Amino acid sequence: MKFYKITSKPYLLLRSVATIIDYGIFGILFYVFVRSFGTETEEGGWQVTGALTLVIPIFWFLYFVVTEAVNQATPGHDICKLKVVKPDGYKISLSEAFKRRICDPVDIFMYGIPAFICISKTSKHQRLGDLLANTVVVKSSDIEEKEVIF
Repeated sequence: MKFYKITSKPYLLLRSVATIIDYGIFGILFYVFVRSFGTETEEGGWQVTGALTLVIPIFWFLYFVVTEAVNQATPGHDICKLKVVKPDGYKISLSEAFKRRICDPVDIFMYGIPAFICISKTSKHQRLGDLLANTVVVKSSDIEEKEVIF
């Protein structure tokens, strides 16, 4: 049986960089999708209509929720060597990854201020999504694994 000991640290800069990388990648792919499959508007912008609009939230779900549940990290978190785990060190589930990510709009539209406040003030350095899903973001090196054989 494996036991994990987590040493949680805030990593404000790394977490911010990971979020910028992730939403940068998502934004670029969003732009390419809209330009490739959308139509030009009278104002000179581009739009996607009909069933194609479903592709955007589906891709968001796959990019953020599924990759965190399967890999314990999004590509941005991987680049920054961060992992999302339960406080006891075990992998998170799909529902926990979804709960964690559902709070992203609050953090992003308020320039990350709620996230910075929560990370700074909570003992496990959790943002709103982490508090909701009961998860923590740590570096791989912050997870100490011990195996006990009975």
